[in-house]
Amino acid sequence: MPAGTAVRHAAPSGRAPEAAPARPPDRRGPGLITFARGRWLRTIPGRIRAFVVVILIAIVALLAVLAAAIGNARDSVQTIGHDAGPQVVATGTLFSALSDMDAQVASVLLIGREHDLGIGHDGALGVYERRRSEAGAAAVQAAQLAGRDPHLRQRVQAVIDGLGRYERLVGEAMVLDRQSAHAAGEPPKQVVDTYRRATDLMRLELLPQAYNLTLDSGAAVRQTYETKRTAVLTGRAWVALTGVLVLLLLLAAQVYLARGFRRLVNPALALATVAALALVGAGFAELSAQAGHIKKAKMYGFDSVLALSRARAISNSAFADESRYLLDPGKADTYEQTYLDKSLAVIYPDLGDKPVNLESYYAGLEQQAGSYRPGKGDAPFLGFFGDEASTVRPGREADALGRTLQAYRAVQRNDQRIRQLAGSGDRTGAIKLRMDRDRTIRDFNAYDAALRSLTALHQGAFDSAIEAGDGGLRAWRVLPPAAALVIAALTVAGVRPRLAEFR
Repeated sequence: MPAGTAVRHAAPSGRAPEAAPARPPDRRGPGLITFARGRWLRTIPGRIRAFVVVILIAIVALLAVLAAAIGNARDSVQTIGHDAGPQVVATGTLFSALSDMDAQVASVLLIGREHDLGIGHDGALGVYERRRSEAGAAAVQAAQLAGRDPHLRQRVQAVIDGLGRYERLVGEAMVLDRQSAHAAGEPPKQVVDTYRRATDLMRLELLPQAYNLTLDSGAAVRQTYETKRTAVLTGRAWVALTGVLVLLLLLAAQVYLARGFRRLVNPALALATVAALALVGAGFAELSAQAGHIKKAKMYGFDSVLALSRARAISNSAFADESRYLLDPGKADTYEQTYLDKSLAVIYPDLGDKPVNLESYYAGLEQQAGSYRPGKGDAPFLGFFGDEASTVRPGREADALGRTLQAYRAVQRNDQRIRQLAGSGDRTGAIKLRMDRDRTIRDFNAYDAALRSLTALHQGAFDSAIEAGDGGLRAWRVLPPAAALVIAALTVAGVRPRLAEFR
């Protein structure tokens, strides 16, 4: 064998040559590679599955925006109708009851031993006790409605504590009053001094605290109305947008299947489209209705109830200022000014260049409130009744406001006559007129009744709007997810037979 020649050894008989080691399998698998490269979209089953996935995502988006919008509507109805709204009513009742309590105390001390003046000593005490009971119940209700708000509960508790101190001072003043047995309008100094402490506590501490509670609750309602109603309207737009997207996708899927499989209608997809259209339409309509209910409750119910409750409470306090004016001549000027300030808060006529005093107020009130016809143009005055006049609706509300304004003018005419008598030196005549149950007290009670009747109309509008809001939302806890499941199920059922054709 020549040198350098390689020797080839034959494999042993019966043995195959060794095979090269096998390559490890691709763990990603051909399906994942195909999916990543998008090749599945080149097949009819892949495109059908893609349609289904996109439709389901759109349905979830529709469900999410609808749930958020309905949640905002539910929050607004809860806050306005069941939390802050009732707090306003409770604190308004508290303010009114407190101011009337002090008015009755002033009347009791003013008539002295002449128990038959006005509604009488026992009658005034009976009203005082009823108002005290109302104030206590309203304070308890306000504390309950405060819930977990520690700041609000603390402020309500401060009113309750102050009311206890006020009642102790009033009790002391009445004991001194009975012991002195003074003539009407002539209480001794110790009675006046004790009552001053009591009424200053009421006017400078308790009433402002109760008033601020009302304002805080009103501010919560206004903030909720502005934010939540805007959110409801924004949610309505998003529901419409996502709903149109779902409908377009369902229609596109039907067109694709009709062309690819030569079938005119896919029944399941057609039902899914109808169900989606019904859900979007019902959701849009419900959100529109909720926005309307919130607006009605706020503008035609709550705003007027708040303004009129404040007008009533301030009117009661002003009526008490008439008694204070006669009871305490040393502070007559102060009580006269506070009466004017409270009257201007109720109705502020346009006095032009005239000085702002009671004489110009009486004249401006008679001219402007006397010529105004509610529901037939803008009111020529401001104040709480000016706010009411700006939103009053023709019919029962306008008629009730007209009666209230007429009764208020009668109250102011009586006040003018009382001050004329007192200013001329006839304090006895002024006291008798102030306590005249057939004129002054009758006219004020008529005004208070007219004001309560007007408030009741707005409270009814508020209650009906909140009731409608609650009733409309009741079914929407279950309806959206149930409808979304039906639409999704119909979509899957509609494409399943077509996919089965490729197996």
